[in-house]
Amino acid sequence: MLTTKDIVYRLDRCEITTVITDHEGEAKFEDVHHQCKVPALRLTVDTPAHDGWHAFSEFKSYAKDHVCCDTAAGDPALIYFTSGTTGMPKMVLHNQISYGLAHAITGLAWLGLTDNDVQFTVSDTGWALASYAALYGPWHAGATLVVDGNPRFCPRRTLEILETERVTSLCAAPTVYRLLVQEDLGRLNMPSLRSCVSAGEPLNPEVMDVWQAAIGVPIREGYGQTESIISVITRPGMTIKPGSMGRPSPSFDIRILDEKMNQVPPQQEGDLAIRIKPKRPVGLFDGYLGDEAENARCFVGDYYLTGDRAYRDQDGYLWFVGRDDDVIISAGYRIGPFEVESALLEHPSVVEAAAVASPDKTRGSIVKAFVRLADGCEPSDQLAKELQTHVRQTTAPYKYPRQIEFMDELPKTISGKIRRAELRQRELSRQTS
Repeated sequence: MLTTKDIVYRLDRCEITTVITDHEGEAKFEDVHHQCKVPALRLTVDTPAHDGWHAFSEFKSYAKDHVCCDTAAGDPALIYFTSGTTGMPKMVLHNQISYGLAHAITGLAWLGLTDNDVQFTVSDTGWALASYAALYGPWHAGATLVVDGNPRFCPRRTLEILETERVTSLCAAPTVYRLLVQEDLGRLNMPSLRSCVSAGEPLNPEVMDVWQAAIGVPIREGYGQTESIISVITRPGMTIKPGSMGRPSPSFDIRILDEKMNQVPPQQEGDLAIRIKPKRPVGLFDGYLGDEAENARCFVGDYYLTGDRAYRDQDGYLWFVGRDDDVIISAGYRIGPFEVESALLEHPSVVEAAAVASPDKTRGSIVKAFVRLADGCEPSDQLAKELQTHVRQTTAPYKYPRQIEFMDELPKTISGKIRRAELRQRELSRQTS
């Protein structure tokens, strides 16, 4: 889904030297030749070698002569880009041993897998959830993976796979379950399915009820971030409290803190924090690469501050409340409002813009944009569609605002900052009124 702008940003930030892509991706990389340093080695997986591109299949013959790099446990292993509120996506750095090793917790404690299981994880490979439950977690258990090569998600096809491939364990984002329960579940026969989990955002209790009534398998929730592994889980056999994430994972000391970094009593909302001293939990990221200001914000004293708000009940279960910043989580995608607003502001008719989450039954939330137009521009449905198309073409398609509201003025603080929180609360009030 990445656009040219997204690719240029990543190439420049990471100093990438090699790219592996398909025919569609080739065209996007050709567009960035004159905007940044092009990777020295370019491999294509589904076309012959041509015009500076090497066929990936050619390199298979070199495997027998390849000498692996001698890396240390703490050396860099992978970088995720994750959306923030005050700038472009941040680089989340994981090291060689901690991340992959820690997902034993994901595979064994949360998914509850054994080498007899057949795991099906519905996730884009760009999401950390794919590493959680389609790579490292099942790998630790020796489970069999079912992989759907279809480029687009289809609820009916997903249900057919669950039935025909005798899947025993399913992992999917809440949006997937919301779409699956809209299908005719009564006709299905899934005697092999024994475990279902969900993560990425809170799942509606009503969806959990419909699923369990039709399929006979409860959905267990969990909580994790791109910056960590699964750190809060509802284990197999554990009492499920619909709407709760569960309890802290093994090796994770989770605290709910107030603004003075003190623990708050049960039922009181606070910042969800992971204790990193005296012992740092395995699987927590090394930090945001090249962003010391962000590292200083989230690593405070003995804690890593997740940026999420939550509370703990009397039984030790953790309940997600929301982000303490303005990141929009829509259908599992993390969308930084800054990216959406920047795209809107590139349109000549837009003077100011603010993007917030608006509640949605299917996606959890959608992106809604509040826009102030330039003098001489009049609000219209046609202009709203034009702005949506503009954002789709400027940044990744999933980030475009599905709703646009034109305003004469946007609410601001004394210092002139747009009050996204006020706009977000307005959307929430509309849904509940």
